[in-house]
Amino acid sequence: MPAISEAAMTGGRVKGSKKAVLKRLAKYFLRYKWRVLAAFLLMIGSNLFALLGPYLTGLAIDAIALEGGPDFGAVAVYCALMAGFYVLSSVFSYVLSVLMIKLSQAIVKSMRQDVFDKILRLPVSLADRLQTGDVINRIQYDIDTVNASLSYDILQAATSVITVVGAFIGMAAASPAMLGVLLITVPIALIIAAVRSRKVRPLFRKRSAKLAALNGFSEEMLSGIKTIKAYGREQPIENKFRQKNTDAADAYYDADYFGSLIGPAVNFVNNLGTVLISTAGAFLYLYGLVSLGNISSFLLYSRRFSGPINEYANIMGEIQSALAAAERVFRLMDAPEEPKDAEGAKELSDVRGETEFENVCFSYDGEKEVIKNLSFKVLPGQTAAIVGPTGAGKTTLVNLMMRFYDPGSGRILLDGEPIDRYTRKSLRAAFTMVLQDTWLFEGTVYDNIAYGKEGAAREEVEAAAREAHVYDFVSKLPAGLYTPVTDGGVNLSKGQRQLITIARAMLSPAGMLILDEATSNVDTRTELLIRDAMAKLMRGRTCFIIAHRLSTIVNADLILVVKEGDVIESGTHKQLLENEGFYKEIYSAQFE
Repeated sequence: MPAISEAAMTGGRVKGSKKAVLKRLAKYFLRYKWRVLAAFLLMIGSNLFALLGPYLTGLAIDAIALEGGPDFGAVAVYCALMAGFYVLSSVFSYVLSVLMIKLSQAIVKSMRQDVFDKILRLPVSLADRLQTGDVINRIQYDIDTVNASLSYDILQAATSVITVVGAFIGMAAASPAMLGVLLITVPIALIIAAVRSRKVRPLFRKRSAKLAALNGFSEEMLSGIKTIKAYGREQPIENKFRQKNTDAADAYYDADYFGSLIGPAVNFVNNLGTVLISTAGAFLYLYGLVSLGNISSFLLYSRRFSGPINEYANIMGEIQSALAAAERVFRLMDAPEEPKDAEGAKELSDVRGETEFENVCFSYDGEKEVIKNLSFKVLPGQTAAIVGPTGAGKTTLVNLMMRFYDPGSGRILLDGEPIDRYTRKSLRAAFTMVLQDTWLFEGTVYDNIAYGKEGAAREEVEAAAREAHVYDFVSKLPAGLYTPVTDGGVNLSKGQRQLITIARAMLSPAGMLILDEATSNVDTRTELLIRDAMAKLMRGRTCFIIAHRLSTIVNADLILVVKEGDVIESGTHKQLLENEGFYKEIYSAQFE
């Protein structure tokens, strides 16, 4: 299946406006409103104490420039107050920084948990089309980018607002005339920052997308490294990686280069403003309209006023990067989830296992039908084998039974009731599965077996291990059942991993069993062990076997021969051989 597009992920609704993203981020802040309030109060305190410095500086200078001579006592008081206020401002600022780091980590933790929970709620139809590397990139890189902005950039932006307002009031009090000069250059700086930031944001969005493509390609190639080496395709893969790496590097350069142009341009305008203010202040002083202390206070306030604008310009690139990253995270979080259970859906319990398909049709893409008017019935306790060529629809039947997908038309009944009248959770709990591709998680062999039944007792786990012949090989290991399983079980052979999954399935109380041919690519002795374990596993259950080796299903109660999405033959092994149809052709190809 092709990878899913950004628009398709949100059902065609692209929720990527700056306002919408900021609104979503604000909801995370509201989860920690008391911390946010504390941060806000600390921010106000820190800035107010810092803003008193320029005012006291002006008073100290005027106290020195008195006509009757300097008032050193007043100067000392003003300097002492200045030092005290600056110390308090620094303490508040330090506490604020620590609080913001904790707050940002709490928000990012919540966001990462929400994304992961969302992934678990996605329908299989969507999850099948998501690139693993892209999803991991959103959980890790994109959320880390948001974290960096939350812990520093947003704090700086919020602080800047308070500083700008306070400095503006201070300048207005010091000299309204000089303030008029400053207001000529400030709008120019703001316009430059706003215009450039709008142009930069798409570049950061492109940067995130190119990095996701690079990560997705890397993850795919690393998982298939043996195949690449076996076919000698290292050079073509290296060339493809080089191209994707170049695209990502170019996207990084464009975003960082054009983002970095904002700061110098705004700095130039602000420095020009300082020149104009100094010139105007000199003329006003000569005409006796302002004191030296007023000029000094005004210049210090002007630097505090223009400083946040410079900082705003410098961090705008990082904020745009964070917004682009947050947008990609929220797109994933807005992806459509599995539909809710039908109203009045009931819990499935005491499963007998009678399964019936009635004229079922299904298509993955809405155009080409994979299943066409399929009808068959499996009685409780029977073993039904599904055989046919690759692409015939065998695995699709399993997906439909477990409601990973819903049929386009027709009905699937379990114990006489359409499966959509059961809750999905209880329906899926009625099945246990042993697939060709084994899945083991990090832990021990014991943990992986116990996964099959919540709260399984030690005796049950050990009994399942013996029944599935797991003890035959773990008893030779130093840690036995507590042998660590690493990286999906790379420290175990394929056959050993398969026996562990069978032991896990044995613990499950589910009344129905799905087996995807579990004996492929193992040696003859291991195959016999797996077959024996599977025979024990199948006892008392309604079983569906996706068969590749026909020797494994000769004793099935019902064999369904699927070709091009339809059951073209059905019956026992003996009956199908006597019919001399497609089944016999497959059987002859394997054994004759």
